[in-house]
Amino acid sequence: MKVITIAASIALAGCRTVPHRPAPMADLAVAVDSILRDYTAPAGPGASVLIVRNGTTILERSYGMADVEAGVATTPRTNYRLASLTKQFTATAIMLLKEDGRLRYDDPITDYIATLPASARGVTIRMLLTHSSGLWAYEDFVPDSQTTQVHDTDVPALIAHADRTYFAPGSGYRYSNTGYALLALIVERASGKSFASFLHDRIFAPLGMNGTVAYEDGISTVPNRAFGYTIDSGRVTRTDQSSTSAVLGDGGIYSSIDDLAKWNAALDAHTLVNETDQREAWTSAMTTRGTRTGYGFGWFVDSASDGPRLRHHGETMGFTNAILKIPSRRLAIVILTNRTGGEPWDLATRIAALPALR
Repeated sequence: MKVITIAASIALAGCRTVPHRPAPMADLAVAVDSILRDYTAPAGPGASVLIVRNGTTILERSYGMADVEAGVATTPRTNYRLASLTKQFTATAIMLLKEDGRLRYDDPITDYIATLPASARGVTIRMLLTHSSGLWAYEDFVPDSQTTQVHDTDVPALIAHADRTYFAPGSGYRYSNTGYALLALIVERASGKSFASFLHDRIFAPLGMNGTVAYEDGISTVPNRAFGYTIDSGRVTRTDQSSTSAVLGDGGIYSSIDDLAKWNAALDAHTLVNETDQREAWTSAMTTRGTRTGYGFGWFVDSASDGPRLRHHGETMGFTNAILKIPSRRLAIVILTNRTGGEPWDLATRIAALPALR
């Protein structure tokens, strides 16, 4: 691992706002800079922030370094590993295949993945989407001594170490990376394409998300790539990959705030998925016990005074991210960071509460 010491001085790097903004937007930029001050060290890993309101990007800011060792600053085109923000894309892939007639949400997942253990019987695609399958976390069975990376195809064998589920399938809620790795495999079985190719052909390319990629080492490259880091006592260490970083369905997409602005616009315009199906994805699912999960298809769904809020976090070695959508205010905020730790979801909430956005 590469270790660097950074200065304690704070400065802005790579900032960009929409030109000719009115005075309230100037106030917004200053307020956002203040909220993101912990990411502005000129020689350290940074962040990129996107604010969209009423279908228009009103602010983009980028701070710090995408590649600390090479001195490459972040920009709105810097591609960060999305971690679990990937799940909304995995869910959309399933939704597209449902609209194609290639699968149904209530199909048993054993119809698509023959190598699943007996404990997966009774689990449906819908249960994977809503984290109500009860399947064990595949990470629990990855040994600390693992030197090669795990892939989606390894997940069925890993969860075979468990002879039961956490709860009867459909009866509870437990956030699950396992479920979204299996969804990636189902996309492949139902479409006849690799998961990365399906995402490119059906989502990224049609939306003009030209820098976005489900990254596969040795197969694809990430343009304008941010590398991941950990900061400890002022020391910056590159910690870009872990043993589970190659699993695609639960967290393997790289993207930028520029491309995510296009994604947000497509969601609001129902460009890919019809409005009825999108509304279901943005509705808290119900368990067989009649309780709400607080999760739809790839999105957390919260209640607030201004109506439902759609959000997701993304945490992996070297990257921590957040997205927040408030449909009633036609507001979306994305914060991508290339460092371990921090709470960008709280920062997004603070930004949403700024007077300029009320």
